[in-house]
Amino acid sequence: MATTNMASVLTHSSFPNNKEYGVGSFNDSILGINDAIPVIDYSLLTSDDPVQRSQAIQNLGKICIEYGFFAVTNHAIPDSVINGTMEALMRFFDLDDEKKRKYETSNSTDKIRWGIGDVHQVTREFFKIASHPQFHCPTDPDDLRDILQEYSKRLREVGIHLLRGISKSLGLEESYMEKAMDLESGYDFFTANDYPPRLSAPNSIGQFPHTDPGLLILLMQNVTGGLQIEHMGKWVNANLKPNCIIINLADHLEIITNGKYKSTVHRVIVNNEVRRVTFPLFMGPSLEAMVKPAQEFVDGNHPPAYRGMTYKDYLEANQHHVIEGKSCLKQIRL
Repeated sequence: MATTNMASVLTHSSFPNNKEYGVGSFNDSILGINDAIPVIDYSLLTSDDPVQRSQAIQNLGKICIEYGFFAVTNHAIPDSVINGTMEALMRFFDLDDEKKRKYETSNSTDKIRWGIGDVHQVTREFFKIASHPQFHCPTDPDDLRDILQEYSKRLREVGIHLLRGISKSLGLEESYMEKAMDLESGYDFFTANDYPPRLSAPNSIGQFPHTDPGLLILLMQNVTGGLQIEHMGKWVNANLKPNCIIINLADHLEIITNGKYKSTVHRVIVNNEVRRVTFPLFMGPSLEAMVKPAQEFVDGNHPPAYRGMTYKDYLEANQHHVIEGKSCLKQIRL
């Protein structure tokens, strides 16, 4: 079947659920467990000391196989940039709705989206922006663009170094992912989320269980908690300091490694007392990159487990737009 027709043949269920991902049901506890989250020390991963770096890469590979998620510490993004970003996001969300509604659009050419989700009693306000290769941003408040652009640049640099470490952990050359996925033209986007306190609500789920498209998801937030990650059939609370970066492996890393590294199933639990603002970067291949299981991960015992298709076709499957960031991983498994 031709790649250009692939997106049109995929069917889409309305929303994922816990049973679909093999994790209990919607009636299971939302409390999660407080197991330790694996940590990658970014300073060791980028160290000039070959022994330190080799050990960090080996640890990274082990974590990718056993967990599919981790926290990054010592990443050198200044607190002033992180705090300034969160403050600017809150100022945007606090604007009058009239100023934000100009971004409430379904036009396929728009690279900024705003909306309020209230589906199945799940409430959040959000905006999405394409950040690479071209950076897009709302015009209000006045300082939003400068701080988000600086934050985007620094966070993307962390993502590139992580993908170099991941390439090495797979026994490949350091620049493998950059070249194979044409990351110089990689399509990245942010989704800013504002989850208000829910002092009395019938549902504490902020987002239902799901995986995400792309290679890596790099998440920072203003408060501890809220994110739960599936591990060995249980929900693990990602209770980390706000200046840590939480990394989830995403769909296209699973595809290119033919399932060796898995995309992370996760969900959001709304805090009943504190406003939670998150700003994940969805770091992906070039829109024109053909993503399929790489030959290094395919042999007689490991046939291709996924259909190949361009990143653009994947994002546009099921009549979605590239800025929406919807997964269709289950639909392309062979």
